[in-house]
Amino acid sequence: MEQEVSVARAQQLLEPALNILRTVFGYEDFRGAQAEIILELIQGRSALVLMPTGGGKSLCYQIPSLLRPGVGIVISPLIALMQDQVDALRAAGVRAGFINSSLSNDDYQSVMRSLRRGELDLLYLAPERLNQAGTLELLAGLQIALFAIDEAHCVSQWGHDFRADYLLLSILHQRFPTIPRIALTATADAATREEIINRLELQDARHFVTGFDRPNIQYRITQKRNPRQQLLEFLRREHSGDAGIIYCLSRKKTEETAFWLEQQGFTALPYHAGLSSADRLRHQQRFLREDGVIVVATIAFGMGIDKPDVRFIVHLDLPKSIESYYQETGRAGRDGEPATAWMVYGLQDVIKLRQMMDESQGNEQFKRLERIRLDAMLGLCEITSCRRQSLRQYFGEEAPDRCDNCDACLNPAPTWDGTVAAQKALSCVYRTGQRFGVAYLIEVLSGLESERVLQNGHHNLSTFGIGRELDKSQWQSVFRQLVARGFLGVDHNSFGGLYLTARARPVLRGEETMRLREDVQEVTAKGTRQRNTDSGMLPEDRRLFEALRLCRKHLAEQFDVPPYVIFHDATLLDMVHLRPLNAQQLLSVNGVGQGKLAKYGDAFLRIINEHELDLV
Repeated sequence: MEQEVSVARAQQLLEPALNILRTVFGYEDFRGAQAEIILELIQGRSALVLMPTGGGKSLCYQIPSLLRPGVGIVISPLIALMQDQVDALRAAGVRAGFINSSLSNDDYQSVMRSLRRGELDLLYLAPERLNQAGTLELLAGLQIALFAIDEAHCVSQWGHDFRADYLLLSILHQRFPTIPRIALTATADAATREEIINRLELQDARHFVTGFDRPNIQYRITQKRNPRQQLLEFLRREHSGDAGIIYCLSRKKTEETAFWLEQQGFTALPYHAGLSSADRLRHQQRFLREDGVIVVATIAFGMGIDKPDVRFIVHLDLPKSIESYYQETGRAGRDGEPATAWMVYGLQDVIKLRQMMDESQGNEQFKRLERIRLDAMLGLCEITSCRRQSLRQYFGEEAPDRCDNCDACLNPAPTWDGTVAAQKALSCVYRTGQRFGVAYLIEVLSGLESERVLQNGHHNLSTFGIGRELDKSQWQSVFRQLVARGFLGVDHNSFGGLYLTARARPVLRGEETMRLREDVQEVTAKGTRQRNTDSGMLPEDRRLFEALRLCRKHLAEQFDVPPYVIFHDATLLDMVHLRPLNAQQLLSVNGVGQGKLAKYGDAFLRIINEHELDLV
């Protein structure tokens, strides 16, 4: 009986939240754990939320901010993106503002007046702004609905997006102990989760882990052969005209790749910390506001990107960890439409990252954790089983053996008994003195009497010429997998020289067999899908969809916002499907609330009505 009363009470509390969801944001029902999280905050309790990118995290604090008295304070590390987030809220009729260094004095004073008069429902702040004494004094004089800490993994000193200012956010609990706090992130392994809890003092908060699966993303990983040509074939075959992000490890490579893509006819822009802030902002704005723009970036780009129609993420270099890989690939397909996460990697990536870790200024504990994370990333690359299962299990989530939407499921890689080849490779490393790189070792195994092999006298070794049955690329694959699996280490003091680890001994003794991946030429994955905007659409539907997109583009230019702030592609597709002819019918379209109906409804209804008349 008591449980029935609590359920009834919960439904009663959620009724206003559901009303806001429908009238303001234009969605019919909550997804996943959204309702539970919102209920927790409405009742004044804190929460830690791990929810995949595109899962609707922002609604979890936006709706409670509208329901609770006072203003919701959102801590975000993304100064350049606050404007777009606030624009999206204002388009929906929400009173929102932000304070950061990009504001003019007049704009700053305007926000402050609105804040003091209680005219804002949500205020976005950068963490460094929050930690200023004047800001804390300002907040102390306000009625605050809640604190939302976005991208909470930035608090982790072991993480890939660490921000020192986040370490000071425990002050929120100390200064405002009665105000609920919600920390949100899409990526956190068990260690990072624990650090978020401790540093933000969320031990008593309820934790929501809603799953890490992004079923609309197809994961594909292949070996580097000719990376630029492989990239060009991938883009032309599957993503011509699509928006996407390409990640590289170095600033130089981002600029060279962007320039080369421009020569191939793509709209491509570099983005890295070495560019001026004006250039970075301009490139980011073009990516957010134009169709079909590709950004070639270091990891400095992408956190918090709200652009819903990013159709592909490419890694031209191996990421340092599964956390960074998952975070970066999660920027694709936020609208739920099919997207691709495509990566090429090679032995030099492994060697380079291992050297970078060994040379880093971190202490031994930091280096050990970094090596463990890199090993997990290498494991994901080399497995022959389902990649999605491996990703989900890494974050502590159970997953089926097959997902049927990764390359390992759609085009399983063949394996071969590589025990003898591994023994030959390991023996060659040992007999040449454990100080040479892969290219030289392959010369010895292949029996190549090069000048340096003869100078070193290694043509007299027992391992000279014992590997003629494999070609150069096959031996590169063997060495890559031996390094990836930890049988060989990389000595950065000898320019990438390889040495045996303790794991190599059982293989050399014949006590352990080894099956290796057979590197095969990548073909288009059997399950590669066209996005829903292209598949199964009748010609008249296609014409209406393009007319709606053009209408959206004109409105975006008029209001100086990215097109997705007006409506997502998914909303336009719903209009094509439902064909609303009046305001009441338009409200039944997903993503159309009262605010957007009033601002943009007439323009879209005019397009749809004209289209229907043309069909008569």
